[in-house]
Amino acid sequence: MDNINSLQVQQSQFELSTVGQATAQFELLQRMAKAYTSSTIVPVTYQGQQNIGNCIIALDIATRLNANPLMVMQNMYVVHGNPTFSSKFLIATINASGRYTPIRYEFKGKENTPDWGCRVFAYEKNDVDHKNPLYGPWVTIAMANGEGWSSKNGSKWKTMPQLMLQYRAAAFWQRLYAPEVSMGLLTQEEAMDIQDVHYEDVTDVPAQQQFNGVVDFDAPAEQPQQQQETEQQQSANNADAPY
Repeated sequence: MDNINSLQVQQSQFELSTVGQATAQFELLQRMAKAYTSSTIVPVTYQGQQNIGNCIIALDIATRLNANPLMVMQNMYVVHGNPTFSSKFLIATINASGRYTPIRYEFKGKENTPDWGCRVFAYEKNDVDHKNPLYGPWVTIAMANGEGWSSKNGSKWKTMPQLMLQYRAAAFWQRLYAPEVSMGLLTQEEAMDIQDVHYEDVTDVPAQQQFNGVVDFDAPAEQPQQQQETEQQQSANNADAPY
């Protein structure tokens, strides 16, 4: 009897521990995920027993964001092997958080010119007089061109630049003032705009140390012009000095 009571106490202590609660939460997510994998309403990425892991991750994110699991699944996309959120989902999450007023957009410059840009602003809920606007950084067409966002094949920057300006400005604002909303994930539009940049590591070697394409790393470093002139002057003074 004492052994049974001891086991029951240990089991109760384990269930109340952090590990025990995490285990119970994971088992609950598994049962919920199995139900979602059998649904034909959820996106294909979450359908079928082979995608139960995707469902568990989506359910965990929905729990952390206090959001509807189906809404999270419908707005998560895999781009280049990484999960991303749609921009409209992040905007909706910010507006529904209750911490800020609904975000608004401000434009500058002439449409379809490099100076055409957009930024997002909002106010904290406790700023009832709207005295301290929270401005995000400007996103312009020049920035999109310079970063290579608009030059990719099938880029939406070419066909719907205003919407892309608004989406990117909202993503930047969210990074500054509400980073917990995205949990570190990029937006779908950001991930699609990312380009891999190849670079070459070039060692800066003085030209006089190179001969026929061969670099002599043991050669003495080139002396500054001022130091050379000083040494020449000292040599001249030594030559004129009496012995």
